[in-house]
Amino acid sequence: LSFHREMFPVNVIIITGLLVLRCGLKTAFFRFIVLQVRLRCTEGSVRWVHPGQALRVVLEPNLSSSRRGSVCIKPSPSAGGAVFVERAGRLELLVTEDGRSGREVFCFRAEGPHRPAIYIQASPESPGTGTRRRLGFRYELRDIRRAEWDFLLSVHPDPCRPCDDTELLMAICNSDFVVRGLIQNVSHDSVRQTSQVEVLAVRVYWQRSRAFERHVGPSGSSPPWHGHIHTQLRCRVRPGGGEFLFTGSEHFGEAWLGCAPRYKDFLSVYHKARTERRNSYQHLLTNIK
Repeated sequence: LSFHREMFPVNVIIITGLLVLRCGLKTAFFRFIVLQVRLRCTEGSVRWVHPGQALRVVLEPNLSSSRRGSVCIKPSPSAGGAVFVERAGRLELLVTEDGRSGREVFCFRAEGPHRPAIYIQASPESPGTGTRRRLGFRYELRDIRRAEWDFLLSVHPDPCRPCDDTELLMAICNSDFVVRGLIQNVSHDSVRQTSQVEVLAVRVYWQRSRAFERHVGPSGSSPPWHGHIHTQLRCRVRPGGGEFLFTGSEHFGEAWLGCAPRYKDFLSVYHKARTERRNSYQHLLTNIK
């Protein structure tokens, strides 16, 4: 094995013929058994080309606040092996050997004494096939509050189910983005099993990254915000008239749908909560109404 740093950024290391890691790392080699890598970044990507027997990637960021945060994994298009999440000493299958993945993004909370790890098991290579085998994934670690994680667990197991009043109020206060706008178009991807909602936003109350952007036209006028929100294909999202209040999470530069009531329905929920004085996020909700 040989390592090369020339002509690459500091946080990119190439292990010739085997592995591409876009993150700072420490490695440990177990001959003929497992190649182990410890990644120090809070986000990054791994690509293993012509894989050997097995690779174990331990997520060990320098930031202590990330130790008990959330971990999200997005498998890359793969061929030639299986990808697992290792937590509490047990393996959970993410990608099968034929490249099928049960979900687009897999998130879990990193708790307990064990560091989260991704385990890649390469399939035996058939002689004479000439098929280029590749395995990999992207990951991100986020410092997340217990209340926010409990909210994600309560809503996201079934993203197609409409949110109740309590879930809606929590979504507004804990989501990565809150946007008021119109559905301009809905497209479907049968391969990824996802739908993409094109949103023309009247107002962006907040967003963690830049999922929604505005581009000033030649006239210099201030146009509405524009962005895309992803959800699962099985939710059967369709275009609908009127304004909606979109909430959700952001992973790997993509916005994912959480609660999305019609704006007039949100106002009813807000006024009801205010009358009953059961709203603990008054300072946030006041800005939205």
